[in-house]
Amino acid sequence: MERRRCLESDRTISRSHLRVVLRTEQFVSFVALTIFFASGFSALLYQVIWQRILGFFSGADVYSVTIIVAAYMAGMGVGSLTGGYLADRLSRRGNLILFAGVELGIALFALGSKGLYYDWLYRQNAHLASSPLLMVVILFVSLLIPTFCMGVSLPALARALTRSIEMAAGTIGGLYGVNTLGAAVGAGVTTWILLRQYGFETILQMGAAMNALVACTAFPLAWLLMRPGNAQPSQSASHTVQQESPHADQESGRQLPVSVWIALYGLSGFIALSLEILWFRMLGVMLKSTAFTFGTLLTIFLGGLALGTFLGIRQAPRDRHPMRSFLLLQTGVIVFALIALTAFVTQVGNAAWLATFWRYFGGYDPLDVGRATAALTGLLLNPTALDAETQSLAQFFFLLYVMLPTLLIGLPTICMGMSFPMLQKIIQRDPDTLGRRVGWLQTSNIIGSMLGTLLTGLAALSWLGTPDSLRVIGALSGLFLALFAWGCLTHTRVRRATYVGSIVIASGLALIIPDAQTFWATLHGVPPSNAIVTEDNTGLALIKSGSSDFSRRAYVMSNGIGQSAIPYGWTHSVLGFLPTLIHPKPQTIAIIGLGSGDTLFHAGGRPETKELICIEIVGSQMDMLREMAQRREYPALLSILNDPRITYEITDGRSYIMQRGRTYDIIEADALRPNSAYAGNLYSEEYFRLVLNHLNPGGLAVTWVPTERVRTTFIQVFPHYVDFGDILIGSNAPIELDLQAIYQRLEDPFTREYYQRSGVNIKQWLDEYFVKRRPLASDPSAPPPRSRDTNRDLFPRDEFLVR
Repeated sequence: MERRRCLESDRTISRSHLRVVLRTEQFVSFVALTIFFASGFSALLYQVIWQRILGFFSGADVYSVTIIVAAYMAGMGVGSLTGGYLADRLSRRGNLILFAGVELGIALFALGSKGLYYDWLYRQNAHLASSPLLMVVILFVSLLIPTFCMGVSLPALARALTRSIEMAAGTIGGLYGVNTLGAAVGAGVTTWILLRQYGFETILQMGAAMNALVACTAFPLAWLLMRPGNAQPSQSASHTVQQESPHADQESGRQLPVSVWIALYGLSGFIALSLEILWFRMLGVMLKSTAFTFGTLLTIFLGGLALGTFLGIRQAPRDRHPMRSFLLLQTGVIVFALIALTAFVTQVGNAAWLATFWRYFGGYDPLDVGRATAALTGLLLNPTALDAETQSLAQFFFLLYVMLPTLLIGLPTICMGMSFPMLQKIIQRDPDTLGRRVGWLQTSNIIGSMLGTLLTGLAALSWLGTPDSLRVIGALSGLFLALFAWGCLTHTRVRRATYVGSIVIASGLALIIPDAQTFWATLHGVPPSNAIVTEDNTGLALIKSGSSDFSRRAYVMSNGIGQSAIPYGWTHSVLGFLPTLIHPKPQTIAIIGLGSGDTLFHAGGRPETKELICIEIVGSQMDMLREMAQRREYPALLSILNDPRITYEITDGRSYIMQRGRTYDIIEADALRPNSAYAGNLYSEEYFRLVLNHLNPGGLAVTWVPTERVRTTFIQVFPHYVDFGDILIGSNAPIELDLQAIYQRLEDPFTREYYQRSGVNIKQWLDEYFVKRRPLASDPSAPPPRSRDTNRDLFPRDEFLVR
């Protein structure tokens, strides 16, 4: 009797102990998932901010941005691979300590990153970026430490939380899902909230505080895992795996070696990032990209991945054929992406319910995001107080920025996310190699993503263009279907039929995509015959007219946004000729921006001018203008295409001015909308100071004035300036406005004949700006104005609509 009581007491204690252990494990898992969400949030916060800050050093052109993204991925790949090997050599507790350590390392690096990237790299060593190879090395090395730490985190945490191999797919998938969801939220919150409230340095400090909190939370979790029964994955699970039947092995689709699955996940990464680049190119044109577009699209992309991962976690335990599911999901990524896009492009000009999009695509200006977000907020809080026009604006903003991207990329990204848990179920069979296999998969996927970024972003868009690049990706769908037939189908006839079907589907996907002319003309709301389209890796240029022979006014579009027009006229013309006629002897002129060539042409009207340098970030505009010159003979356009004084540089304008180190008589940026992406780089106090330092004595700096904040920023930098209302001209010396001399210069035979080519009435515009507007000159005896409400490099208020 006594012995029975003792046995029952032992059983009670054992059950009680197991309940405590289970509750502890559940608590640790819940907290770990929560802090891994925060880790994903901060990772995307850093990516958004570091990409902006590094852009000052390397430029904001496509080459620089692509290299930064590739460097970010490379560091994560090395970290994933290293982290996988470390994770398998550490206990569960040790892996939590490792996770806490790398999060603390990220926090410390973030605190010093502004000093490294902006103060040291950009302000003190900008000349290093003049060598493309050296710039690439510097970007990779400078991003290696934080991204390496980010890469280590998933293998370490996966090894720490996986209690049995049967739980591996769900645990690892859950970690990946919450981290990706945190990244999605981080991209959205950083873009729409933080950047509108705080400067870059403050946002980095917030991210560092978040990583430090994650680390401080992870250390106590490691202590909880010190209890007996919580130190290692269960041995029973390992035994269970060893006892699995060959039949179960075959049903799980494990005939292919692990190395093949790792390679397939690399191909999956290649397709995912290639599609992401192409989606962002197309949606950037459709939305008429602003500073908010990239972050919004990234949020939707990552949100789809996270949702798909959670769905995959629910499906994976019940799925007896994960190999089949993975291959079909990967096929679905491509099929859904291409069918959704093709259906939209072919229907947007015909379906009545898409007429709103067609009208917007055909417009010149982007949506007023400031008004639209205010209208949407009002619609959510008090819809009855809004008039019909405001309600319509709010609804269209939601359709354009949320529903349209979701329609085009939602299903494909969900398929991408669902693939991850399926793949974990396929390859995770041994707890002793769990960390390494997580690391191998992540590294392979990241390598594939890097190749997709580099090959698609730098090569395919130039060689093939967007539609043909989509065709190549469509052909890859046949590979997954062929593997499905080879590995999953047993009947020979069915397998052969599936081989044929894979060829048919891949060919069909390639054929249904419209040609480049139709594709891009449709997304600009114009018939294909009325457009000239040119595209390369730097961007898309299109010129459209109301007539197929381009005899009517033609509008130049860059990445979907109206830039200027042919024939020339209005503000762009004035920006060109006004400083040229004011300067007594403008020999060297630098113009940032090409567009239709309006500003560039009108800057070249003086015989004294020996050199004009046009710096344009979208190189395809040159090909577009050359083709336009063949369609319509316009003397001013022919002039800039054949003027030996003009040198064209396809790069970031601000970086060019800084890296070359030379001085000019006139420097100006063509008219740029203040909330366009990276517009803050050309309206900041630091940019205006850079221009001031690169002027010859008595040289002129010119800017368009789209906001009062731009005016305030400009006049705080230049000791001498003239305010024409919508145009400001600054200098390092007093600016002499001798109207008689200015009008006499207009009568010079060279100048008179030159300006006749454009058909613009220069004298009429001079009367407008000098007589009617009465320009305001600075007072040298007055103290310089001082205001904190200016645009700064690290807080571009106008770009992000700060009130």
